[in-house]
Amino acid sequence: MKFNIHLLLIALLVALAYAATEQKQVIVSYPKDTPYSVIEHAMDAIKEAGGVITHEYKTLIKGFAATASTKVVQSVKALGEKYNAIVEEDQVVSIAGTSS
Repeated sequence: MKFNIHLLLIALLVALAYAATEQKQVIVSYPKDTPYSVIEHAMDAIKEAGGVITHEYKTLIKGFAATASTKVVQSVKALGEKYNAIVEEDQVVSIAGTSS
């Protein structure tokens, strides 16, 4: 009986640890007048929390793509609130249809 309880507790701890470190792929973009130091600060916060910057955008948009925990993504949203940062899940977008 004790073995079953210990096994159950270990499984619960593993599930909680996995939930706490769930990674999301996001794109973070800022308005053109945002100082680059703000963007660097957000990228540093992601790196310090164990996330990865997968791409840095400089020409088309001002921002970056990253893989990070949900908690860090929320922090980056809060950091960029003053500069109207847009944080979106990275996903494939396609256009389907016919031309007339």
